[in-house]
Amino acid sequence: MSSLPVRREAVSDQLYVVLRDRILGGAPPPGASLTAERDLAAEFGVNRHAVREAVKRLQQARLIEVSHGGRTLVLDWRRTAGLDLAIKIAATDSGPTIAELTRDALEMRACVGADAARLCALRCSDLAASSILESAGRYAVQGPDLAALAEADVAWWRQIVEGSGNIAYLLAFNSLVTGALPVAEVPDARRAEELLDVEAHLRLGTLIAAREADAAERLARDLLSRSVPTTRAVN
Repeated sequence: MSSLPVRREAVSDQLYVVLRDRILGGAPPPGASLTAERDLAAEFGVNRHAVREAVKRLQQARLIEVSHGGRTLVLDWRRTAGLDLAIKIAATDSGPTIAELTRDALEMRACVGADAARLCALRCSDLAASSILESAGRYAVQGPDLAALAEADVAWWRQIVEGSGNIAYLLAFNSLVTGALPVAEVPDARRAEELLDVEAHLRLGTLIAAREADAAERLARDLLSRSVPTTRAVN
């Protein structure tokens, strides 16, 4: 039996995490067969029902696939899994590191924010555009307090993403700012260059209100990219 104990509460959930982390770690590798249910039940000392539930969750996460011949094959999660996997593994030691996930999330933030600014300039109502411009003005009076600026920045960007009319962007934004993805844990000091550029915030609000979509996209990308690490890992 495995030396890794499985607690008796929510056994299938715990087993899912163990198997998920094995797959993310490359054992078994993509294309290999997942260990048979009866063998997993014996290894962890659990019943077959718990194993089936864990395997079902692996299948839903697109980490495995049941072939027509009945074999359960491990998939290449980089090709098949969705963003929800990144959210689930953000605090684990398997697969991508926290530094890598943070960098990737910041890159996604810059891309989503830039296009959201473009769409907002094209789609938002005049009332929403006026509110975004007013919020930029309020942002400008926060002073050099990074914590206050960070809080105001989130509220301001929420207006822009909502103004884009893109639900997928809004859901991604929620994941980015609520701690589901590690970008929410980036210290304000690391984002100081972005947060302290009050003039860029004001100009972006003005561009959105003026419906200058392409210019708004360029400025938003430049502003948000300042927080993206230039090296492979976040120190």
